Parts: sequence; C-alpha cells; structure tokens
Amino acid sequence: MTSRLTELAVDCHDPERLAAFWCEVLDFKVIDRSEGKALKNRLHLDVSPIDAGTEDEVARLIGLGANRADVGQGSEGNWVVMADPEGNEFCVLRTLAP
Repeated sequence: MTSRLTELAVDCHDPERLAAFWCEVLDFKVIDRSEGKALKNRLHLDVSPIDAGTEDEVARLIGLGANRADVGQGSEGNWVVMADPEGNEFCVLRTLAP
C-alpha cells in the first residue's frame, strides 16, 4: 500500500499565485478555494523527482519561480533546499526515477 499527497493548504499572501506554482510542481489541480484561515500553519514539503534527475528537477522548479535556499545545510547533504515564490522552504530529495 502506498500513500500519496492529495491535498495542500498553505498560509500565504497570494493564494492564487502560490496554488498555481504548487499545482505545476506536483501536477495537481485546485479543487476548493473556499477554506478560511483560523490559525497560522507551518508547512515543509519534500518532493522527489520521479522521471528526472534531482538537478533537472531543481532547474525546472527555478523556471517555475522557486529559488535555492541556504538554511545552513552545507554541501554534504543529498537534497536541495529551495523556497517557493513566497519564501516557504521545501526540499528536493534524490530522484526516484529508475
């Protein structure tokens, strides 16, 4: 049995722009725009490329508006720390491509 990320809620300044970014990254579609905000949420995602190498995916994400982020991770990790267009950090892990 496998688990799959199916929903995503993020506190942000420009919900439409951020939703468009993450929908492109994850090949998702926005299904509900009516949920209100009660408390501040913190969220960190890790994504694993499934049909490309890690650096190819990093380049694609930069093209979509992400940036590399330095959070003191050093150069020895096997992941890339990035930030989405509003500065929310996420990591690109090693590829799952065969």
